[in-house]
Amino acid sequence: MTITTTTITAGSGTGSGTGTGPAAGSRVPRPRAPLPARPVAAPVSRSALSLLRQAADGLADAHRQPDPLLRYPAAYLAALRAAAAVLAVRARPQPRRGATRNVWQLLGQVAPELAEWAAFFASCSDTRAAAEAGIARLVGRREADDLLRQAEQFVRLVADSIPLR
Repeated sequence: MTITTTTITAGSGTGSGTGTGPAAGSRVPRPRAPLPARPVAAPVSRSALSLLRQAADGLADAHRQPDPLLRYPAAYLAALRAAAAVLAVRARPQPRRGATRNVWQLLGQVAPELAEWAAFFASCSDTRAAAEAGIARLVGRREADDLLRQAEQFVRLVADSIPLR
C-alpha cells in the first residue's frame, strides 16, 4: 500500500475552520490506490458436499446392517463416495484417452497423499462385487467390520481435508 501525504494550509478549502478538521499545516495520510483484495478460497462445489453427506449416510447405513453381505458393500460405497468428493474438488477434466480408469486410480493421481487408501480400497473391489453377488464365503462379519472401520477413517480424513465453506 502506498500512502502519500498532503499538507493542508489555512485557506486551502479543507477543514471547516471550526477546529474540528485537520490543523493548518498538518500532514494527513491519504491512500493513493485501493487496497488489494485478499484472496478468498473458492467455495466447495455442491456436488462434493453432497457426496460427503452421502458417504456419511452410507456409513450410518452400514452400521445398521447386521448382515456382512450388506454391510461390506455399504461401507465400500461410502468410501467410494468420499473419494468422488475429493475428485469433485481437485480433478480437472482431461480428454479421454486409452483405457478407462476407475475412481481409485484417479484418486491416487489427483491426491497422492491418499494413494495408499486408494490402493487399499481398490483391492477390496472384487470382494465388494462378491458380497453384492451373495457369495458368503468371501465376506464374513470380521471382514465387513474391518472395512467399515477403514471406511470411517477414510471418510473422516476426506471430510477434514475439504474446506466446508
